Amino acid sequence: MSDSEVHTAEKASETLPRDSEEQRGNAREKRKPFYRKKVCRFCTQKLKMNYKEPDALRRFTTESGKILPRRITGTCAKHQRGLTLEIKRARAICLLPFVAN
Repeated sequence: MSDSEVHTAEKASETLPRDSEEQRGNAREKRKPFYRKKVCRFCTQKLKMNYKEPDALRRFTTESGKILPRRITGTCAKHQRGLTLEIKRARAICLLPFVAN
């Protein structure tokens, strides 16, 4: 082997990962943080949904008028379906906007 071949072989060995323990240590540091599980307001506080209360329904919509998903609001599936229905009813009689300007 010539000197240039030895030099390139040394560079190639420097770029390879050194140890699998170092890789595992970095993986432990990159875990995502723990978040508290969101609970349904309607189940815990025994709230009632009503299309006649647009202020209460606005909490579950974005500024542009879209309905927020369960993973953001924390409502259970049963109450999310009812909430969607009540928001749509409020939109139909012009208590809530379909789209913000």
